[in-house]
Amino acid sequence: MSEHPGRRLRELLEKDLVIAPGAFTGLVARAVARAGFGACYISGGATANTAGYPDIGLITLTEMCRTIREIADASQLPVIVDADTGYGDGTECSIRTIVEYDRAGAAALHIEDQVFPKRCGHLDGKELISADDMCMKIEAMAKHRLHDDFLIIARTDARSVTGMEDAVRRANQYREAGADMIFPEGLQSEDEFAHLAEGSPGWLLANMTEFGKTPDISASRFKALGYHCVIYPLSMQRLALGHIVRGLTTLKQEGTVQSLIGEMQTRKELYEMLDYVPGEEWRFPHG
Repeated sequence: MSEHPGRRLRELLEKDLVIAPGAFTGLVARAVARAGFGACYISGGATANTAGYPDIGLITLTEMCRTIREIADASQLPVIVDADTGYGDGTECSIRTIVEYDRAGAAALHIEDQVFPKRCGHLDGKELISADDMCMKIEAMAKHRLHDDFLIIARTDARSVTGMEDAVRRANQYREAGADMIFPEGLQSEDEFAHLAEGSPGWLLANMTEFGKTPDISASRFKALGYHCVIYPLSMQRLALGHIVRGLTTLKQEGTVQSLIGEMQTRKELYEMLDYVPGEEWRFPHG
C-alpha cells in the first residue's frame, strides 16, 4: 500500500465513527472487507484462543505479527491491533513492539497499563503499573515509531482497579505522553463512557465485547457519547464457535451434517470471497 495504513485510519476517524470488527484469520478478514467495513481489529485474546490458549498474556510478539501480516494482506484494510502490555516490562519491549507491528502492516496498536501477566479486561483481580511507567512506554513508542501516521492507542484498566477518576487522570496523562487515542476498558454504563469523554477530550475507542462488564451499547450511541472508534473483538469468533460446536454435536449424534447444509457457506460463496475462479490464475492480494 503506497499510503501508510495509519494515514488511512486517521482519515476514516476524521470523517465518521470507525467500526472495527474482530478478525482472527485471513478468511474472516476478507469477510470483514467484503461486508463493507473500513477497518478491522485483531484481539490478543482471539488470537490466543485460536491457538488454544486463554487470554493471559501467553501469545507472543512473533505470533501476533504473523497474524497481522495475514489479516492486513487478506483484508487490505487498516488494522488496529492489541499489543497487551507490550510483551515485557521495559520501554525497549514497547519500542520493539511498535516497530514490528508497523513492519507487519498494522495501522495502530493499543497498549495497556496492567501488570504482566495481564488479565482479560472484563475480569476481576487486575493490577496496574504506575501511570508514570505507562507514560514512559508511550513516550518511547511515540519517539521510535517508524511512521508518524501509526496510531498509538493507550488503554487504561483503571476503572475496575482504582476507580473512574483515576481512569480520567490516566487518560489525560497518556495523551500528554503522546497517545493518539484513549481506550478506557471495563466501563460499566453509558454514564461512565460519557464521563470519560467529557473529562478527556480527544479521540476515544470503545470496546463492545459480549458477556463482560460493559452493557450492550450500539455503535450509534457510542458516537453520540463522544467516541470515534468501536471494536468488536470476539463477536465473530463467538458466533463461529457457537455454530462449530452445534455442528460437531449434530455430526456426533446424527452421523451427518445434512440438516445444517442450509446454514453453511457454499463453495461458490467461498470462492467469491477469495476472488478465486477455478482454472484462472489467482492473484495474491497486495497493496
